[in-house]
Amino acid sequence: MSARRIRTERMIAVLGAAVLMLGGLVLWRVASDDAVGPIGEAGSTRVLRQAREQLGPRAEVRLLEAGAGRTLCGYVGVRGQREAQGFVSRPNRMLLANDPLPDEFNAMVRSDCPSFPAPPKNAAGAAS
Repeated sequence: MSARRIRTERMIAVLGAAVLMLGGLVLWRVASDDAVGPIGEAGSTRVLRQAREQLGPRAEVRLLEAGAGRTLCGYVGVRGQREAQGFVSRPNRMLLANDPLPDEFNAMVRSDCPSFPAPPKNAAGAAS
């Protein structure tokens, strides 16, 4: 009876270690910027899709620059309108400069897009 008990306890320990290793592998895969395997859609396609979800079907990308990892930064606008707004795009989210979270947008720009181009000084006056 004790021999069987030792085998069962050993099996539980081995399976527990396997689950922990698999969990670590999945966590590494999700967290890595250059994950192994297909990434999915191209960055420019992703930005255009996200912009159209937020601004409508006439949205267009005006400027696109690479940020840290898979982050992209730049400006988007609506076709036929002069105004453009800054954005920071991650694979699961696009944050626009005019969102109600300006502190979060500025923090993302500082950390992920240090070379983010500032809009021209007279952009606000030209839009009026």
